[in-house]
Amino acid sequence: MKTLSPTLFKAASLRAALAAGAMLAAIPAAYAEMSATTLTDLNVRAGPGPQYPAVGVATRGSAAVLDGCMEGSNWCRIDVNGLRGWAYARYLATDMGGTTAIIQKRRTELSVPTVAYEGETVVAPSEPLELVGPVEEVEAVTPPPTVRTYITENPVDTVYVEGEAVVGATLPNTVAVQPIPDYEYQYVTINGQPVLVDPGTRRVVYVYR
Repeated sequence: MKTLSPTLFKAASLRAALAAGAMLAAIPAAYAEMSATTLTDLNVRAGPGPQYPAVGVATRGSAAVLDGCMEGSNWCRIDVNGLRGWAYARYLATDMGGTTAIIQKRRTELSVPTVAYEGETVVAPSEPLELVGPVEEVEAVTPPPTVRTYITENPVDTVYVEGEAVVGATLPNTVAVQPIPDYEYQYVTINGQPVLVDPGTRRVVYVYR
């Protein structure tokens, strides 16, 4: 068996190291896992938009793996609590040098990978409305069963909003909410889900799942 000289051995080792480094550099950045946390109870949807059905709910504070977000959109693909689907970047955060960074606001600085949706496209029947302002803390509400019965017996058309109408979100004035007899809150159906709204602040106080 032929033995390489020390000089040739070092050269061969260097070539091998450079080849390995080139292979690692060729791995797309999108394969690198990015962690995220849900900032509220959040729908995980089958596709990137409020018109897609929810496949489940990720509770507030759930740890998720963020694959990336669609180009020109704030919808991101995640894995969370055994669910794989799409969530809105406004309600996802990650660590950025010891501080909490909301994905929607710091996407470029975080170098979030771009991913594509490969399923069947579903078009919303109307242009989604923008929610008003940041999500605010609201007092927990436990509606009586009679409220759900009334909403079920008196359905209203769905209004689509960009993202999710989570508890604490404020609806724009253009969204009409309906009164409930002998009850302080009103209701409307947002992205296919009935929600209760404080008529004074127009904040969502409860979401029926």
